Amino acid sequence: MFCSPSQNYALSVTNKLNSLPTRSAAFVEPMECLAVTKLPDGAQWLYEIKLDGYRAEAINSDGKLILVSRRRKSFNRQFPLIVEALGDLPENTVIDGEVVALDESGRPDFNLLQNFRSAASRIHFFVFDLLIYQGRDLTRLPLIERREIMRSALKFKSPRIRISDYVEASASDMLRAVRQQGLEGIIGKRKDSFYEPGKRSGAWIKYRVNRGQELVIGGYVPGPHGLDSIIVGCYKGDNLIYVARIRNGFKCRPRGVRYTKSCDPW
Repeated sequence: MFCSPSQNYALSVTNKLNSLPTRSAAFVEPMECLAVTKLPDGAQWLYEIKLDGYRAEAINSDGKLILVSRRRKSFNRQFPLIVEALGDLPENTVIDGEVVALDESGRPDFNLLQNFRSAASRIHFFVFDLLIYQGRDLTRLPLIERREIMRSALKFKSPRIRISDYVEASASDMLRAVRQQGLEGIIGKRKDSFYEPGKRSGAWIKYRVNRGQELVIGGYVPGPHGLDSIIVGCYKGDNLIYVARIRNGFKCRPRGVRYTKSCDPW
């Protein structure tokens, strides 16, 4: 029987998936990006726009759909429209991505994301990796194969869910384009990289392009040996908006500070 190219491709994807080990759909510790001062170049790299949002995983396990942060905290209450839009996620499937708010020009806007209740219509979920699909473990496949299967297998009706694009270009061309558009930075990933849960191996890197931002220290988080991290934000009008929790750049030694209240961002 004659099969069209698309049918042959679908059959090859099915055969590939059936050959993979089985795995229950559950939280997978996110693979991390190594910060670099020089963007790597070469045919083995692909690039993505660095999205300014919240890293998250969507998990459909036995018909129960949850959206969780990188620290396993549920986002279901914060982003109910995203959870609803993820209703097309197949059962026993786990995807990795980022919750992002887009401004009127379509650019990521972290301040909008902070006001998630009033900006709900502008919030999207960008999917950039497929970790488990219908009970099959994809984490030991090369990234480029995971991306191909992801585009073939995942179909979402809602425009709130987007499959993140990647670019194959020279590092100089990518840098030029990102600078011209005033975007935050670039994520680089080796095409042959496996998904390494919790690791910052250098197979995924991040390069910040636009570094200028004045921040205000708004609080701190105590740790077992003193100061664990500081909470920083920026002003939007008269409102101080949370931006990040920072651990790097200072020594966490006991400083005789008495802690009365802690903050635990997502």
